[in-house]
Amino acid sequence: MAFKYLVIVESPAKAKTIEKYLGRNYKVMASVGHVRDLPKSKMGIDIEDNFEPHYISIRGKGDVIKNLRTQAKKAEKVYLASDPDREGEAIAWHLAYLLDLDLNDKNRVVFNEITKEAVKEAFKNPRTIDLNRVDAQQARRVLDRLVGYSISPILWKKVKKGLSAGRVQSIALKIIIDREKEIRQFIPEEYWTIDGNFQKGKKKFKGNFYGVKGKKVKLNTAEDVKEVMSLLNSKEYLVSKVEKKERRKKAPLPFTTSSLQQEAANRINFRTRKTMMVAQQLYEGIHLGKKGTVGLITYMRTDSTRLADSAKSDAAEYITDTFGKEFSSHKKQAIKNQKGAQDAHEAIRPSSVFNSPAEIGQYLDKDQLKLYTLIWNRFVASQMTPAVMDTVKATLEQNTVTFTATGSVVKFPGYLKVYPETTKDQDKSLPELVEGEMVKAIDLEQNQHFTQPPARFSEATLIKTLEEYGVGRPSTYAPTLDVIQRRYYVKLTNKRFEPTELGEIVNALIVEFFPQIINISFTAEMENDLDHVEEGEEEWKKVVDRFYQPFEKELEEAEEKIEKVQIKDEPAGFDCDLCGSPMVIKLGRYGKFYACSNFPECRNTKPIVKEIGVKCPKCHEGEVIERKSKKNRIFYGCSRYPECDYTSWDKPVGRNCPVCGKELVEKKIKGGGKQVVCVNGDYEEEVQK
Repeated sequence: MAFKYLVIVESPAKAKTIEKYLGRNYKVMASVGHVRDLPKSKMGIDIEDNFEPHYISIRGKGDVIKNLRTQAKKAEKVYLASDPDREGEAIAWHLAYLLDLDLNDKNRVVFNEITKEAVKEAFKNPRTIDLNRVDAQQARRVLDRLVGYSISPILWKKVKKGLSAGRVQSIALKIIIDREKEIRQFIPEEYWTIDGNFQKGKKKFKGNFYGVKGKKVKLNTAEDVKEVMSLLNSKEYLVSKVEKKERRKKAPLPFTTSSLQQEAANRINFRTRKTMMVAQQLYEGIHLGKKGTVGLITYMRTDSTRLADSAKSDAAEYITDTFGKEFSSHKKQAIKNQKGAQDAHEAIRPSSVFNSPAEIGQYLDKDQLKLYTLIWNRFVASQMTPAVMDTVKATLEQNTVTFTATGSVVKFPGYLKVYPETTKDQDKSLPELVEGEMVKAIDLEQNQHFTQPPARFSEATLIKTLEEYGVGRPSTYAPTLDVIQRRYYVKLTNKRFEPTELGEIVNALIVEFFPQIINISFTAEMENDLDHVEEGEEEWKKVVDRFYQPFEKELEEAEEKIEKVQIKDEPAGFDCDLCGSPMVIKLGRYGKFYACSNFPECRNTKPIVKEIGVKCPKCHEGEVIERKSKKNRIFYGCSRYPECDYTSWDKPVGRNCPVCGKELVEKKIKGGGKQVVCVNGDYEEEVQK
C-alpha cells in the first residue's frame, strides 16, 4: 500500500498503536530501541581527539536499518517519533545519521501520551532534533564508558574475570555496604516502656507512660520502671489535660518515576524492573474493545510533578461529579519539582481520568490493572482537597506520674477517599474525656526493649536514597539495581540488599583507588552539569574533560598499586564423590558453590544447599533442603531429586497433623507472622515468636 510519510518509533507495540491514529498516508515502523552505539569490543572513544565517540551500527540491527532505509527512500518525508527524553532524542539523532536526514529539517515529533489527540497534535508541530539534549545523552554515555571500560579491566586483572564498575552502580554498592557496616557495629541499648490499658465507662483505650512531675522520663532499666511503679498506689487516674486540634493532611503529588517505583514496591509488591516493564505496556497502548488501542498513561520516565492544565480540569470535573465539589481542589497547585529535575514532560498520570480502573479493568491483565489503579488513584488524589483529622491528646495523672493517650478521627476524608495512605489515617478514637474526671487503669504492661540497628535497604528505600543524593536519573535506577545483583555484588535476602564478599572486595578497591567515582556530591554535581549541557549552557566535551583529568591520575595509580586479590577457596569438609580429592567452596558469578580441588582434571561441582533438619515427607529417605527458583524465590525439595520429586513452597516442620495425619507446614500470614497449618487445611497453630 502506498504511503506519503514514514514515522519511526522505538517499539513495535508503539508503532502499532500510532499507525491506527495516523491513517493510510502514514507508515509507522520501529527501530526496536537504539540503532547505533559505542562498540562492545573496545573503548570506542578517542581520548586524544577531545573524547570523540566512534559509533557503530549495533550488531543484529542490520536488517532493521536496511528496511528503514528502503522505506525512507519511498517516503516524501520521514518523522522521528522516539521517546520524549534524552535517550529518545539520541535515537532520533542516530536515525537521522543513518537515513541521511537533514538536521535542520523539522522532522522530530514528540508526545507525552499515546492518545489520538496527543499524537495528531504533535504531528502538527514537528521541530528540529534538539542537539543540546543529544549532547547531554552523549556526555552521560561517554562518561559511563570511560569509567566502565577503564576500571573493569583492572578488576578483571586484579580480582576476577567478569566484574564491572560504573558511576551510579559503584555509589549504590557503597551505600549498601556502608549500611551493612553500621549494622555490624551497632550496639543494642536496653530501654523499657510502661503501656497502660485504661477504661472510661465501657470504652477501653491505651495510654503510654510519659514522665514524672510533668517532665519526660526515659526508662533505661528495670530499676527505673520499679521506681515509677512504686509511686503508683491506685487504679484511678485524673484526666489533667485534654488538647483538641484539627490537623489537615495535604494530598500527595502525582508520581515521578522514582516515587512510582517506591510506591509500587510498598503497596503492590512490584520489583523495580517489573514496575517499569508494566508501565511501558500501559504507555504504549492497550486494546480497549470498541475504543481501539489507547496509551493509558503518560511517559513513565520523568522527574517532574507538573500536570497539563487540561488534565487538571478533567480531574476537577471527574471528582466533582463522582464525590462532590467539596472534594476537588479547584485552586491551581504550586507544584515544586525536586532540585535538578528535568521538567521536559509531565508527571506520570492517566492519559484520560475518565478511563477509570472500574471502566477498563476488564481489558487489562492482573499486573497491568494493579499498576494502572495505583497511578490513576494517585493522580485523582493529587487533585483532591486535604483530609481533615480531629486529634485529641489527653494527659492522665496519678501521684505526679503522667501517661498520655492520643486519638484521631477523620473529620473529612478529602483525598483519602481514593488514596488511603497507611494505618495512621484510620480512626483511633478515644472516649469523650473531660478535664478533671477520673478514669480507671485495667492493667499496666512493663515491657523490655532493645534499640534496633538500621534496616538494610530495599529496592524502594535505595532508590529513595539515590534520589535524595541527586545521583542517577529515572532511566538509571532499574538498570543500576539489576547490574549490582547480576554481578553478584549484592543479593536480596528477604527483599533487602545484603552485600556479598565479592561486592565488599570490589567496593574496598574503588573506595581506596577511585574516590572520585564514589564521591556522592561530585556525582550529583555531574548530574547538574549534564542538565546544563541540555539547557545549552555548557559544552559536553568540557564536562567530560573536567571529570577525566583527575580520573586519569587515579587510573595510573590504581594500575601501579593494586595488588592481585586472592579470593581463597574454603575447604568444604568432604571429598569429591568422583575422584576422592577434597571439595572446596568457590565463589562464582551466581554465588558460592562446591567444586573439586582437582580442577581442571576433575570438573565435579555441586550447589550449596541448606538442610532444614526435616526428613522428606514423601520418600522418608532424603533430607528436605532449601532451594531457589529461577526468580530467586525460596522453595523446599527432597535432597534425592530427581529420584524423589517432593517440592513445597511452604516449609515442612517435620510433624504430622493430629487430625488427619498429613504433613504440617509453616506458612507466612499477613502482618509478618507465621502459622503452622495442615496441607489438607484440617489444623492450624500459631508459631511462637
